[in-house]
Amino acid sequence: MSYNRAAARFGPMLLTGGSRSFARTPYALPRNVSAVAILLPRRGLATETTTSSGHDANHPPPGFNVNEAKKPLSKNEQKPTESKTSQEAAKLDDVAIPKNEATSHPKTKAAEAQSLSELAKEKAAEGKKESKEVAKKEDDKKLTLWQKVKKEVVHYWDGTKLLATEARISSKLALKMAAGYELTRREHRQLQRTVQDLGRLVPFSVFVIVPFAELLLPVALRLFPNLLPSTYEGQKSKDAKATSLRSTRKEVSNFLRETLGETGLPVTAATAQKEEFAEFFRKLRSTGETPTDEDVIKVCKQFKDDLTLDNLSRPQLVGICRYMNLHAVGPDPLLRYHIRYRMRQIKRDDRAISYEGVDSLSIPELQTACASRGLRTYGMSPGRLRDDLQMWLDLRLKYGVPSTLLVLSNAFAYTSGKETELHTQVDALRSVLSSIPEELFHEIELEVHNAEGAATNKQRLEVLKEQQELIEEENEQSQSDTHAAKALPKDDQDIDDKNEKEELPKTDAERELKEAEEESKKV
Repeated sequence: MSYNRAAARFGPMLLTGGSRSFARTPYALPRNVSAVAILLPRRGLATETTTSSGHDANHPPPGFNVNEAKKPLSKNEQKPTESKTSQEAAKLDDVAIPKNEATSHPKTKAAEAQSLSELAKEKAAEGKKESKEVAKKEDDKKLTLWQKVKKEVVHYWDGTKLLATEARISSKLALKMAAGYELTRREHRQLQRTVQDLGRLVPFSVFVIVPFAELLLPVALRLFPNLLPSTYEGQKSKDAKATSLRSTRKEVSNFLRETLGETGLPVTAATAQKEEFAEFFRKLRSTGETPTDEDVIKVCKQFKDDLTLDNLSRPQLVGICRYMNLHAVGPDPLLRYHIRYRMRQIKRDDRAISYEGVDSLSIPELQTACASRGLRTYGMSPGRLRDDLQMWLDLRLKYGVPSTLLVLSNAFAYTSGKETELHTQVDALRSVLSSIPEELFHEIELEVHNAEGAATNKQRLEVLKEQQELIEEENEQSQSDTHAAKALPKDDQDIDDKNEKEELPKTDAERELKEAEEESKKV
């Protein structure tokens, strides 16, 4: 019992330790605790906020007054800390971090936080798109067979009502045109679209009249996608056509870059004899200088549409037809007829848009007008489309650049996508003109010498052989496809723009001279 009493008396003094431990009031332990309990840690029983050991990092050091630390600082003590933080912020603001260039300054925390937030926004947007696509796929999967049939029936019923409404509106437009009133561009396109849709109903009605012929309707629509009227066309088919047209135009753009570099554009003796023509190609080829925009436009005026189309090779004609979303099947005269017919439509549409203004077009009409001219429409804003269309109209109507060269320049610039300003479009025209090879100048030499009376028989013989080879190729092509040659349309209309001064002679002497020239041509 005496050992237990001694342990109870001196135990608290040994546990606390240090010089200050004797001034404290020891914790009264119960008298029945054994001496072995002195060796156990008494941390769970301690009521002090500090310890004298100082080795535990979770507690304040000895001598630290908690009550004084809780008091707020005075204003004088806060000023030096605020000045330090303001200086650090000014240093961070002075550091300019370029976005697209390498920099020697390290990125600040603010810039890193901003970039991370932007990345987070982009990922969130991508996640929303993916979730929408997944939701659409799930909705399509959830639809039963009866629901899909019902959905298609509703779609065709709405298309029928839309076609009936368009027919009723177009009948009024036809009466207006028959009465002698002039239709606007929008009214003319409405009437033309309705007439085409009604014409497509004739072969489509066969599947309705003939019993069980509707079973072959999906096969017919697969083979002939334009069999149905435009009011029955769904959004998926429109997107598929637009995607295929974009891929086709990219292929044709690369193809025309290669083929025009090999064959080039046709050049006549009249254009080759002009000083600006020779000076332009001297700068472009010999000296390596870049011709001005005015020189490019002057030279482009010499390449007429009919002259260019008549001298293009078959691969180039097929490429232009594919680029303009035309049928690329048939002999060369049929392809030229399709291109000329589309060019005439575009020229009439250019005058109508120029008269009414580009701003009068709605966004769907603007996209259709740009797509018909071979301009890029996918991913372009309405403002960019209006600028591109206005640039086309300026080059066509104001500067007199032929439509064929503009289409070729759009094909050249389609893959690069640089059509925002006038000089880039002129750069595309310059690249088209620079693709004329050196061999064409040797062929032009004979025509120049004939005009001067200095042509030799050797030159005439070489050109005659070349022309005979071209004639034989055309004859072989016509013999291989005799039925198509018989059904060729009459392509005798000129699509070149002519001045009224040239068409209408002023004096009687000029009229007589013109009549004499026409009679001599007939003889």
